[in-house]
Amino acid sequence: MAPVPLRLLVIASDLLARTGLASLLSTAPEIEAVSHAEPTRDITELLDVYQPQVVLWDMGWNPDSDLEILADLIQPDGTVGPSNELTQDGVPLAVLAASESDARALWDAGVRVILLRSTPLPRLIAALSAAAQGLIVVDDPLLTLFARVPPAEDPPLDEPLTAREKEVLQLLAQGMANKAIARTLAISEHTVKFHVNAILTKLGAQSRTEAVVRASRAGLVIL
Repeated sequence: MAPVPLRLLVIASDLLARTGLASLLSTAPEIEAVSHAEPTRDITELLDVYQPQVVLWDMGWNPDSDLEILADLIQPDGTVGPSNELTQDGVPLAVLAASESDARALWDAGVRVILLRSTPLPRLIAALSAAAQGLIVVDDPLLTLFARVPPAEDPPLDEPLTAREKEVLQLLAQGMANKAIARTLAISEHTVKFHVNAILTKLGAQSRTEAVVRASRAGLVIL
């Protein structure tokens, strides 16, 4: 059975930008762009109607007005949604920035999934999947932003990951199954299972998702 695609709401001031993004991302089997809309402070209604799992916000080339709106919407955990309804969780947010300076402003505002507008489609899809899992994702040219991530709460590893385990972990963070990891690294699926078990043990995790979350907090995973 094919995996259920990720429900995505695209936000952008520019009509061509948001329709183009929604159309492009809908070509990927992992993504279902359920709708697109202009930036609005009343985003709660959009979330209620379309029930997205991730919001992708393209800040465009003149982000000042969008930043003002976003600052009113973002929650401390980097999600967007109602702040006065304790029973309703926010929706993970991913933002496309035009420049490093725009990315800095987004990071300071509380956004924790930031990519440049030039990011390739496969990287964008991987970042959206990671955002849905609550991970921090910053594009390669923006890695200095990690200097302001709060210290990890997890204890340091008693035994460091090997080079091969780090490779397997990186592919786990991209959502790959064992068979795909084995094919990518040209190793057997049995060997992949061995490495995954070692990673879980070293990170003190009970599942692959928990391992990726802990690795992200420790700075071991970069998308």
